Amino acid sequence: MVSTTFRELGLSAPILRQLENLEYKTPTPIQAACIPLLLQNKDLMGLAQTGTGKTAAFALPLIQQLSKRSGKPPGRRVRALILSPTRELAAQIHENIRAYARGLHLSTAVIFGGVGYASQFKELAGGLDILVATPGRLIDHLERWTVSLDGVETLILDEADHMLDMGFAPALKKIVSKIPRKRHTQMFSATMPDNIRQLAQTLLQKPETVRVSPPSSTADRVEQFLCMVGSQSGKRLLTLELLKQQEFPGRTLIFTRTRHGADRLASFLSGKDYPASAIHGDKSQGRRERMLSEFRSGETPVLVAT
Repeated sequence: MVSTTFRELGLSAPILRQLENLEYKTPTPIQAACIPLLLQNKDLMGLAQTGTGKTAAFALPLIQQLSKRSGKPPGRRVRALILSPTRELAAQIHENIRAYARGLHLSTAVIFGGVGYASQFKELAGGLDILVATPGRLIDHLERWTVSLDGVETLILDEADHMLDMGFAPALKKIVSKIPRKRHTQMFSATMPDNIRQLAQTLLQKPETVRVSPPSSTADRVEQFLCMVGSQSGKRLLTLELLKQQEFPGRTLIFTRTRHGADRLASFLSGKDYPASAIHGDKSQGRRERMLSEFRSGETPVLVAT
């Protein structure tokens, strides 16, 4: 029987109170399936689409277990490491963890590229219960000896398929080599291609596997269609026409292959009275966050991204 409340999953009273404050009513399928297993310290492979509640599925049991620990980790040491493929996802995971753990006095931090090192040095120096990081920036800190992973007890890889798609396999191998073999390991992925299966076999010990939707399936609420276009100018005109055809205009996310292409398309659409921003790796982190905020609020309803 699948649990229908967070209380039935075995979460502690402080976390239940915080979930109530956050207006979390009932667990999603991935949360209901994963949380009891993770509270038992089982290694886990979680397969679910993005947007199904995976962050709470791994964060809530982690927070509960760490809240029982006394004392602070030694300087530059980390008890739990969460790896994420992108800056935005890392920041979102950390924001959620801080919300779930409010009042439990856990030390947390997030590190990623595109911002200065000074504040990250300071946070790492004090020791952390939970560190959320992108692989590239974490490697930078390892090479600078500003963080040590020899005290990591829990390793979580979120969006593991995206990390491998983005070429982070060598970085992951280097990071894992710095972590004790005796640890609690979790992987979450939307798909299960061969490279993810091989990675899971390398990292996980007798894992439980949780599937809440068929691997590689598409979201059933998304209508998909393909348009064949012969030129770049034709693509821009077709994009404009598709925006005009929207019966209830709302936020629109457009992906392009290159950063330059994102800039040009955003400029073209803005010139046609469709306010648009382009977000990619050449933008500063502060500017990226402002663009995302403006997109969420609807102030800039079209976001063009790599």
